[in-house]
Amino acid sequence: MDAGNEPRAVRIKRLRMRAWHRGIKEMDLILGGWADRHLATADDATLDMFETVMAEADQDLYQWVSGQAPAPVEVAPFLALVASEFKPR
Repeated sequence: MDAGNEPRAVRIKRLRMRAWHRGIKEMDLILGGWADRHLATADDATLDMFETVMAEADQDLYQWVSGQAPAPVEVAPFLALVASEFKPR
């Protein structure tokens, strides 16, 4: 079965697994936490954007979410949403 025909529940489970197993613990916490809070109720466009973000390198994502570097225009609004929930200690 190709990803385009993947059942929604399977897609969400796959995305959550990927979000929690990034390789950099900070991104596991940021993306995994966001996934836990939002993927179940996300619309298809949000799932698509999350999947796009998941294809980016952890080092870049962390810099974008933490504000250390500007995010690319195509993902900036979504990452701003993620960053708005990220509270470093």
